[in-house]
This record gives sequence, structure tokens and C-alpha cells, in this order.
Amino acid sequence: MRKLIGGALAACLVVGAAAAEEVGKVGVDWVGNDIMVEAIKDPKVEGVTCHVAYFDRSVIDRLHKGNWFEDPSDSSISCRQTGPIAIGDIDMGESGEEVFKQGISLIWKKQVVNRIYDKKNETLIYLSHSRQVQNGSAKMSVTTIPLYGQNVVWTKGKPQ
Repeated sequence: MRKLIGGALAACLVVGAAAAEEVGKVGVDWVGNDIMVEAIKDPKVEGVTCHVAYFDRSVIDRLHKGNWFEDPSDSSISCRQTGPIAIGDIDMGESGEEVFKQGISLIWKKQVVNRIYDKKNETLIYLSHSRQVQNGSAKMSVTTIPLYGQNVVWTKGKPQ
């Protein structure tokens, strides 16, 4: 049964510019709930890898709580330099841009990672949050990659 629901949720997967790779899975209780850990490489910033952790509900938990079609909005993110940094054509706007998106409900709720460039402080900011059609969630996690003093290659030239 769990595979059936997992397959249905996987069918709703919406991938932005980046794809996630499962790198860890930790069981948290006897009913089969897990914490999933995925690695996401930023497609426009070489040398940066983000690790996102989120809760994956089991069939037993879904039966017990009655909410069949969605996982919680909670997530955690940590991004680090994992190689030489080369920055492509990234969005410099205040909202930045989506790096990754996947469904965490059958239809409406998405887990999203946005990248924002803080030009004044020469820092890449990565924000993990959920997006819903209504009743948006305030649950989020943020991490940063400081670029100050780093040997960073800007393919379109460093923003002034």
C-alpha cells in the first residue's frame, strides 16, 4: 500500500531546473515514517550542493490521521561549496529564482528551494519552504554561501 501512495506522490513530482538525488533515509518511528535527505545541485551555480531534509509519512500514519494526500510542510536545508564556484545567468531580483520544486501533496502543495543573491554582502541565500494555493505555511529554512574573498567565476560578469 505504501508503494501505491508513494507512486502516486512521485507521479506528482514537479522538478524545476534541478533534480534531487536521495542520499539518506532515517526511520523515525515504528509506523514507518521517515526523514528523507536529498542532494540538489544548483544548475546555474557550479560548485554548490544543497541538502534538503523533509518528512515522508507512512501509510499507517496516513490511515491514522486521515490526511491521505500530503506530507507536512516542514523542511530543512543546508548548502555548501562542493567545488570551484562558477555562477551563470542567475536572477538578481529580490525574489531570486526557483532552483528546485517537488510535489508534497497529491495536487497543490509544493516543496520549493529559491536562490536569492545578496549583492551588498556578496552572499548566495537558499530558502526552503512550501507553497500552497491557500493557507500558506510559514515553515521555512534558510542557508547561505558567502562569496566574499572567494575565487568566483561569473560567466556574465560580476554584478556591480
